[in-house]
Formats: sequence, C-alpha cells, structure tokens
Amino acid sequence: RLPLSPPRWVRMLDALKPDLIEVGDVFHPAWCAMRCAQRRGIPLLAFFHSNFPRLAGRRLGALVERSLCSYLRRVYAGCDLVLAPSRLMCDYLAGLGIHRTALQPLGVDTEIFSPQRRTLDLRRTLGLADATRLLVYAGRFSGEKNIEVLRGAMELLGGRYHLLLIGGEASGRVASNITVQPYRRDSVELATWIASCDALVHAGCSETFGLVIIEALACGIPVVGARAGAVPEHVDETVGMLAPPRDAAGMADAIRALYERDLTALGQAARSRALQRYTWSRALQLLLGHYAAVAGQALATAPEDSDLELTLPR
Repeated sequence: RLPLSPPRWVRMLDALKPDLIEVGDVFHPAWCAMRCAQRRGIPLLAFFHSNFPRLAGRRLGALVERSLCSYLRRVYAGCDLVLAPSRLMCDYLAGLGIHRTALQPLGVDTEIFSPQRRTLDLRRTLGLADATRLLVYAGRFSGEKNIEVLRGAMELLGGRYHLLLIGGEASGRVASNITVQPYRRDSVELATWIASCDALVHAGCSETFGLVIIEALACGIPVVGARAGAVPEHVDETVGMLAPPRDAAGMADAIRALYERDLTALGQAARSRALQRYTWSRALQLLLGHYAAVAGQALATAPEDSDLELTLPR
C-alpha cells in the first residue's frame, strides 16, 4: 500500500476526477497529488499534522531539522493552502516562510466524550478512599509527554492525591499514589475512564494540538496542563490551570490550586467550550470553508462566530 510507484498513484488519483485534493503526507503522496492537481488545474491543500522536522531534529540533530524544513518549504510551495491544527503551528509555518496557511482545529465526538460517561466508580475500582483526589493522564508514555514531571508532582502531593496513567502496556500500582492502566482503544471505554476522574493532567510541552485535552473538556472535567505548545490555546483559568513547563513543583502547585476552586463549575465550562469550539460539525464547517476559499467561492459554510484565520493565495 505504500506509494512506491508514484506514476501509478497519479493515474489512480486522476481516475477519480477530483475537484480538489487535500494531502496529509509530505512525501510521495504529496508529489503524486501535486502532479494530479497541476494536470487537472484544481486546488491542492495540505494538512500539517505534526512538527516532524523538530521531532526529527531532537533525535538526529540540527542539520537534519534544517534539511527537513527546507524540504517542507519546497513541498508546500506547490500547495494553494496549508492547514494547521493550532495557531502555534500556523506561526511555525510562517517562520519557515510558508504564509498561505489557515487554522483548522480538530474535533471530537461530543456524544462519546461526554459527562454522561461518568458512570465508573474508579475509586472503588482502584482501591482508593472516597475522599481521594483522582487525576488522569491518557496518551503515549514517550519522552516529550514529560511523564516524569507528573511523577514528581505526585510525589510532592502525597497520598491524598492519586494519578491514573492510561497508556502503559501493563497495569498495576507503580507508586503509592500512581496506577498505570493499558490504553483504552475503545473510545467509549476511554471516555468513561476520563469522565470518571476529577481532572486531566498533561505535562507535554510539544503538543501541536493536544487532542486528549479536548476529549477531557468534552467529558466535562477541567485540565491542568503545561504552559507550552498548543495547550494554552485550549486551557485557561476558565476551564483549568496552567503550570510552568517541565516543573514538577509548579505542576503540583497548579493541581492544589485547582482543588481550591469549584470543580463542578469548571467542568461545566469545559464542556461548554468543547461544544462551542471542538465538535466535528464545527470542524467540518471550517474545513468546507477552506475548500470553498481556495476554489474561489464565498465562505458560505463558515459559522458566523468562526475564529477562522485564513491567508488566501495571491
């Protein structure tokens, strides 16, 4: 299934007779899509999902990162518009000299990720006292997620607090106040576990969007996140707390401060924000607006309260 034969992929795309192409990959699929779009005289969009030049640079060095940035400019120069999930990524692309960009946040299923999933008695399931302050993290345990910051914060917070880490391969208690559970691949099950906790905690500093944060907001629980990456675009004092990046003590302080506030009101505000900004319906309306714009049509499908940020091709 890999595009090892670009001419074949170009022929397959051309056979579909598209009016517009959106590509999510900057390697062979992007070049195939570009050839098809040029041949047919149709708009070509790209979606910049993750900051892979920076990720590669951290592992392979600055020279690799610069090379990938140069390659990215070359690919996106052939696109009519580049979509990015956060303002942070739009600004990053602008810094590379890529200016034909538009903000396109992701969405969540707000019927699956909903406060109504708060049905699991997690404290009893985990063998905790009823008064335990229960926090959750869900996602990969990779280095950029800064799990060690969460571990350090829990050590400072002590036994009154408990952290459920969803994303490990095994399950069980790994510290006196930390439990690890395998990742919930079923969305309903994951939503049930998230909604049944008090708050989501997230120490990652490199998020290009932060989908699990949106899932938590939709579940009606507040979020304590690092003041870094795209996290501050979703989290403020209305729906949670922000902590200094890579700072276990600061994360612990933010968690303590959260529990001094009205968690019910914060959860209601979190749910309201998800419904206003991050439904799949809204995401689709914005996307169709971008499609219409590059096709030279009016943005008739964009909602009136849209925070659509679009730089049209000149």
